[in-house]
Amino acid sequence: MKLVLRVLFLVFLCSLAYGIYHKAQINFTTGERIIGFTVLGGAFIYLPLFLYHHWKGKRLQDYTMSEENLKKMREKQEAISKFKK
Repeated sequence: MKLVLRVLFLVFLCSLAYGIYHKAQINFTTGERIIGFTVLGGAFIYLPLFLYHHWKGKRLQDYTMSEENLKKMREKQEAISKFKK
C-alpha cells in the first residue's frame, strides 16, 4: 500500500507540474483542465487511500475527548508538575 501511495503521489505531482507547464506555454484552457482533473483525482482517489492506510488499526476512542481520556491527561499533568518541583 505504501508503494501504491508513493507512486500515485508522484503521478499526481507530475500531472500537476505538466498542467502548469501546459497552461503557461501551450494552451491555457487545456492546462486548466489538466490541473482540475489532477486536483479531483487527488481528492477522490489519493486522499481516501491515504486516510485508510494511516487510520488502519487505530481506535477512534483514543483520539476523542472522553472522561477516561481527560482523567489520563490530568494524571499525566500532575505527574509532570510533581517532577518539575
